[in-house]
Amino acid sequence: MNRRPTVSDEALVELFLDMLAAERGAGKNTLDAYRNDLADLAAHLRAEGRTIAGADTDDLRGFLASLGERGFKASSLARRLSAVRQLYRFLYAEGKRTDDPAAVLEGPKRGRSLPKVLSIKEVDGLLAHARKDMENQKHPPAQRLRSARLLCLLEVVYATGLRVSELVALPAASARRDQRMLVVRGKGDKERLVPLNQAAKRAMAEYLKMRGEAEPKTATKWLFPSFGEQGHLTRQHFARELKTLGSACGISSERLSPHVLRHAFASHLLHNGADLRVVQTLLGHA
Repeated sequence: MNRRPTVSDEALVELFLDMLAAERGAGKNTLDAYRNDLADLAAHLRAEGRTIAGADTDDLRGFLASLGERGFKASSLARRLSAVRQLYRFLYAEGKRTDDPAAVLEGPKRGRSLPKVLSIKEVDGLLAHARKDMENQKHPPAQRLRSARLLCLLEVVYATGLRVSELVALPAASARRDQRMLVVRGKGDKERLVPLNQAAKRAMAEYLKMRGEAEPKTATKWLFPSFGEQGHLTRQHFARELKTLGSACGISSERLSPHVLRHAFASHLLHNGADLRVVQTLLGHA
């Protein structure tokens, strides 16, 4: 079916790999992975008396089923299916086949990993450790200021659930003494209001006081200024400081990120009876 008898299956695969290298810039490791995946397909079809050039959709489904029987994980099955789909799309586009038997194949259901969750006790531990570092008079002023900034970041994100990009780019006006709400410009340039609690306002005031003492003549429009190109603290810098703090509190770096704190804000509110729709609005979800 749809095969040019003078062209072997191996030659068709090599034509496909040549295209990946020439048109997509695929490297050696990528090409080797595709070659191995498609060699496995060819071997299965050969055992069934079929060929890559002549296989139909049921033949390809049989190959995928054989992978499941061999104990392949969903991620590995999905990768093999991707290779098969791309091969047959190429063969069809090049006129080596008059149809694409892989077009209607469905991939395996891939389970979504559960979101990382911090307990209220763990969040309290992070906040307590950051405050202890800030108040430690034995630390140099610059180190205490960094601890005050980190505590402020933690208190604000845990009080508001801001995205990390929204958090690090807060304007200095966010820390006005009478401020009860933050005006946040989020995704799609949409604005929303989020309330500030007393702990966040206290951390802001302490951080600004220490920053003012360390840099009395420095004016900036950012709450968390930096010397970098953006003018404010970067997401990556906050994430590094957060992981360092987490390590000091016995929390592995794999479990901790700015987004995990945002998730903690939401999950802890819901756990304590908050309305789901209200939480979604605070998070800036449509």
